[in-house]
Amino acid sequence: MDYQKILNQIRPKKSEEKKIHSLYNHLIEIINETALKNNINAQAVLVGSVAKGTWISGKADIDIFIKFTTDTSGDELKEKGLFLGKECIKIMDGKSELRYASHPYVTGIINGYNVDFVPCYDIKNIKEMKSAVDRTIAHTDYVIKTLKPEQADEVLLLKSFMKSIGTYGSEFKVGGFAGYLCELLIINYDTFLKVLRNASDEWKPGYQIDLSEYGTASSYNEPLVVVDPVDKNRNVAAALTLQKMSEFVIASRNFLNKESPSYFIQKELDVDLKDIIEEFKRRSTKSILLSFKAPHIPADALYPQIKKTEKSMVHFVERNGFKTFNSDSWTDEKNKILILLEFETWQLPLIKKHHGPPIWSFDHEEKFKEKYHEKAFLEEDRWVAEVEREHINAVNLLETTLSPDKIGLIKFGKHIKGNLLDEYELYDLIEFLDSQDINKDQLEFLFLYLHKNWKLCR
Repeated sequence: MDYQKILNQIRPKKSEEKKIHSLYNHLIEIINETALKNNINAQAVLVGSVAKGTWISGKADIDIFIKFTTDTSGDELKEKGLFLGKECIKIMDGKSELRYASHPYVTGIINGYNVDFVPCYDIKNIKEMKSAVDRTIAHTDYVIKTLKPEQADEVLLLKSFMKSIGTYGSEFKVGGFAGYLCELLIINYDTFLKVLRNASDEWKPGYQIDLSEYGTASSYNEPLVVVDPVDKNRNVAAALTLQKMSEFVIASRNFLNKESPSYFIQKELDVDLKDIIEEFKRRSTKSILLSFKAPHIPADALYPQIKKTEKSMVHFVERNGFKTFNSDSWTDEKNKILILLEFETWQLPLIKKHHGPPIWSFDHEEKFKEKYHEKAFLEEDRWVAEVEREHINAVNLLETTLSPDKIGLIKFGKHIKGNLLDEYELYDLIEFLDSQDINKDQLEFLFLYLHKNWKLCR
């Protein structure tokens, strides 16, 4: 396969590099000059993929860290770091937004580029670290020092491949591979193809990579363990889920079996509402959709709460005798959350068996018979009672439970519960698709729910 042709498409052109370099140098200059004018002891530095030369054309995000001395208080670092970031965005006629990681930072769009301004401590060694972001400068320095010039292209191929199959990104929404992890994989295996071959043949849950030979890999129990070369007490792959690791392994096998340049571009979705409706009807399951307003919290806080709510709903209905086939969730992060439950069993008989004590347990036997009277009977040496279910329909169970006096039976994300109590809609999915205005993102969510391996094959 002609990898050079692919690289010509994903590698930044000289003109794009020049534009980015000019912009970040100007931003750093503004930060440093503003700090000097305001008597702030801080210095800006470029980090991330742009600094390392491992960014894909058209996908550049500029990450500028604002370094403070380690004797700066946490409050001062936040206050002055955010001030410098906001001032820089203001000077450049951009719009600033406050976001949160291990501590607050400022982001904005400047000249069409996403730019993050992150306050951090200027640490000399990892023992001085006060927050997770303090490692980032060391990460950038390590990759610049260790990654061979020709390996930057290998990183681009790996990132582009991962993006197209949906496994790139360490945020909770994805649960995939971080950019720094991709760079370490290339440093470890040397080339894109060797990463895929080793993942395809060797990777299993608990697989370990320890570039600096710290010997701490066994301390972790995540699906993939890649000990941070600059911090022996951190697994760079901690955010990688078993699902995304497995998807990457299978996509690697598929690609090695039949190489295709289509694995380096986003696969175009051709979604048809009628096809989705017909497929859900064909399955003969019962799918319901819970819709409610999204709370105004950062995305990295929102997605874990949605997933917690989804899983708790599944456990709740199954504890009550209903059987789910699968579930999923979606949000536009600002206005709406959808939780989908697909049932194999959504209607139950009125009566069920309640198993009691063995006949040899005299005290418990008497209490059981006293409670259930003629409804109690023997099955071999154990008492059983015929009891009526409170809910024989899954939808009715959820409608009853999503009320102020019973909502505590389900474990909701702390920012979600209030929004649900304020207002929600519980739909039969087919009726929802027939009657509501479905946007493109919601259609894609349902399509990918029905075709889970769609991104992995070409």
